[in-house]
Amino acid sequence: MERTALDNMRCWLAKKRRKPLVLRGARQVGKSTLARLFARAAGRELVEVNLEVHRDLDSVFATLSPDTIIPNIESIAGRRIGTNSILFLDEIQATPRALTALRYFYEEKPEIPVIAAGSLLEFAMADRSFPMPVGRVEYLHLGPMTFSEYLRAVDPLALEALVSLAPGRPLPMKAHERLVDHQRRFMLVGGLPEAVDAYRETQSFEEAYSVQNSICNTYMDDFSKYAKERDLASLQAVFRTIPRIIGNKVKYAHLLPDARSAYVREILNLLVKARICTLVTRSDCGGIPLAAGADPRFAKLLFLDVGLVSRLLGIDWLDIRRLQARSLINEGPLAEQFVGQHLHWDAQCAPELHYWARESRKSNAELDFVVARGALVVPIEVKAGKTGSLKSLHVFMQQKGLSDAVRFDLLPPSVLEVSTSVSTASGQESVAFRLVSLPLYAVDRLPAILDDIRQEMGTGANRSAL
Repeated sequence: MERTALDNMRCWLAKKRRKPLVLRGARQVGKSTLARLFARAAGRELVEVNLEVHRDLDSVFATLSPDTIIPNIESIAGRRIGTNSILFLDEIQATPRALTALRYFYEEKPEIPVIAAGSLLEFAMADRSFPMPVGRVEYLHLGPMTFSEYLRAVDPLALEALVSLAPGRPLPMKAHERLVDHQRRFMLVGGLPEAVDAYRETQSFEEAYSVQNSICNTYMDDFSKYAKERDLASLQAVFRTIPRIIGNKVKYAHLLPDARSAYVREILNLLVKARICTLVTRSDCGGIPLAAGADPRFAKLLFLDVGLVSRLLGIDWLDIRRLQARSLINEGPLAEQFVGQHLHWDAQCAPELHYWARESRKSNAELDFVVARGALVVPIEVKAGKTGSLKSLHVFMQQKGLSDAVRFDLLPPSVLEVSTSVSTASGQESVAFRLVSLPLYAVDRLPAILDDIRQEMGTGANRSAL
């Protein structure tokens, strides 16, 4: 299945001063498959070695000499490593010295393209007992498949319709309904490649569920490899709890009721390192970068993949089909997870995510996400159904004086000029802004739409042009 990350890898291969490429991401997001697809597309021979299987190579990598390492790998792989090859070191976290050795491939064998990948790589990188190849490697962050990548696999015609979408250019209603249906299915199948492939081949949710159950069990097994034995039960408990608290402020007592806060924080940080969950930190959103105004005491959580969330919550197709009727108690968190995981992996850079909240005696206000695209700051509201209050958004726009906001819901795309008033300490204050309303399925079109807004602002074009 085609991944947009292949474009990043093509650019990497073409660089004159190419460094070894390290693929980072959680287990089962498709790192190994991506390396194999890329070698095939580039017309190069992939020389692959799994370092979790060949742990005896640890002493070989300890020499830090490519001239010693290469013959040993050639002997295992049964093929020569030449200038038309790509050397692929899979599961590199099993042999941390191999990470250090990448520096010497860059310095002594720059003609050989080297790709490394590993699950729970962050655990190995956190161990400072060996020198890291700082400045000698390049990283590519890989997450689950996006909704567009999913469509490319299961319905390319629907993808063509999605690509043509723009706020001022609505889709035909039949195309909109078709995409809404696919987006609901994605809520169950998710973006982990093996689950997508199983569903594509069989059109059976049960086949996707089977894959997801296996992946969840794999994560449980991984915890025993990289965590202390005393932490194993705690990691498994938090892993199963996170899907139930998506969209809510993290309270350690909800994760492990009988544990100390410091211990729960440690367990949660392990799962964040493993890329199994993501922190969405509250920010005052006073300017760029948003992280400058972040308060780490307040955060929400996202899980790796919306399909795994649905599986762990026991949600099935009958539940998802009732989303429009707003009868599913988890509909809001599912929609927030769907949007959040796409925002997190935009542009393959794994950015920090932020939300905004105001707590007061009279009334509280909260926005699901606030993102920055260049100097443009945009608040994002996520609504699982077709309607929903925008009071928090009105308060935010009045306070920050911004001109554009985004709402995701189930309606066709539109652009609305909002003019209203909000209550402040000094009385009623007017607020006016443009609301770009997008269907949930358009989430990975958001970067292009925000770039259109930036270009419009830079050229002074008419606001209706969007």
